[in-house]
Parts: sequence; C-alpha cells; structure tokens
Amino acid sequence: MNIFGIGLPEAIVILVIALLIFGPKKLPEIGSSLGKAIRSFQDASKEFESELKRETEQLNAQKSQGSQSEKPDEA
Repeated sequence: MNIFGIGLPEAIVILVIALLIFGPKKLPEIGSSLGKAIRSFQDASKEFESELKRETEQLNAQKSQGSQSEKPDEA
C-alpha cells in the first residue's frame, strides 16, 4: 500500500499520532471533513480539466476554420 508516497507503517504511525492528539471522539469528524475536502478538490480538478479541454478543442476548431478560409480558390 503506497498512497502519496506513504507506506503502511507510516500511515499507521500518523493514525496513532492523530488519535492521541484529537482523541477517539473527534477523529471520525476530522476524517469526514478531510474526505469531503479531498472530494471537493477532485471535483474542482475534474471541472478545470474538462473546461481546459473544451477551450482547447474550441480554439483548435477556430484555428482550423481560419486556415481553411485563407486558402486560395483553385479553379
């Protein structure tokens, strides 16, 4: 298991330290908040990526239309 460059032993140590600092009552609440924050970041990242892709495709389409209209007519 290797999440964000953190292996299983490191994750266990971090969990134990968090449990000692915040206590068993606060830990689920903090985990829930952290999960929501990560989900929100992922959604914003996906939205940004799709917007960037859409804009790039739109610019490419405009560029190709512009280059087609500049070609001289062959008769």
